[in-house]
Amino acid sequence: METVGFITTESGDDLIVSFAIVGSGPGDVISLTLLRTPKYEFILDPGERGVNVSREDIPGSGSDMLESIRWKGAVVRIATADGRRYKLDVRRVESEETQEAKRILGTMNADHSFRMEIIQQEAGRAR
Repeated sequence: METVGFITTESGDDLIVSFAIVGSGPGDVISLTLLRTPKYEFILDPGERGVNVSREDIPGSGSDMLESIRWKGAVVRIATADGRRYKLDVRRVESEETQEAKRILGTMNADHSFRMEIIQQEAGRAR
């Protein structure tokens, strides 16, 4: 599982959720970005429509399409059409950032083009 330090989002013409994965060195960050531009999808072939998944350290990953996302508590699992799987730990991310990311993911999936499951875990019970 990879640790995410923060999440950046955008909700203009482009819908973007970008996870900043903490690298091995100080200040080392790798971006895993989910991008959808619904405004211009009508000009694309149906098979090219949807959410593109790219990871900056994987060349050519920008044409990979999102198949599913499962966000359970602090663990996010992402699966792509090319068979890539990502497991992210978002415990260190501010709650405002995670809420905005979930909102934008919902907008990205307005046409149900990918499987999306968001499960809120209950806080531990006091004994």
